[in-house]
Amino acid sequence: MTDNIKLYTGRLLAFWALLVFASTMFLFIWFYLACFFLQEPNKTRWHRTISRIWMGLFLTLSGLRFSVTGKHHFKDIGPAIVICNHNSLIDVPVSTPFLPRANKTIAKKSFVYVPIFGWIYQFGSVIVDRKNDQSRRTSFEDMKRVLDSGLDMLIYPEGTRNKTSEPLKSFYDGAFKLAVDTQKPIIPVVLLNTKKILPAYPIMCFKPGKIQMDILAPISCEGHTVQSLKQLAFDTMSAHYKTHNPA
Repeated sequence: MTDNIKLYTGRLLAFWALLVFASTMFLFIWFYLACFFLQEPNKTRWHRTISRIWMGLFLTLSGLRFSVTGKHHFKDIGPAIVICNHNSLIDVPVSTPFLPRANKTIAKKSFVYVPIFGWIYQFGSVIVDRKNDQSRRTSFEDMKRVLDSGLDMLIYPEGTRNKTSEPLKSFYDGAFKLAVDTQKPIIPVVLLNTKKILPAYPIMCFKPGKIQMDILAPISCEGHTVQSLKQLAFDTMSAHYKTHNPA
């Protein structure tokens, strides 16, 4: 009985959060129109500014608190490749706006087809069709251009949500190949508690709480291969998650 009450409450709260997300999106959509007229990197910087305000309002109205630690790791460092763990659908909309600097994220093509949100999302993203080899090659060059423009590049190296009981899924090579090719540092970011707030299972079950974004020390790619850099980043993020993830 108690479990059923928790489930129904979670789904009611999920409906409220979805309603808040959609209604506030319509409120802010007009500000995103400026992206049609701006050039990079100003387009992405404007996109992040509006998204930060929008997500701040969404979090408040949804009963969520958000804190960021380690912002100082972005000081005195040029464009970087930010890698972040991915446990929940809520990770993507909250991570990009609340990083200390403007950034683009890599996004799968299917997001583009989400009504209105997909249109907003692609302004701040590098779009890739994972099933298409040419698209993957093009997106890799696009990410290099993002870094060359002075912006950070945000990548979720697990590829998809981690629905396992492990702290992290295995990483793909892309982020680390990009780092080695461009000689840009990796900045690991660990999101905590999002799996409890909006888990994969049960579906559509929302629990208000606190999301914490921990920015870890930059990792230089100097002297590393793609595989050694990937392993170091994985071990660093996994150890932090195990130590700091709320019980």
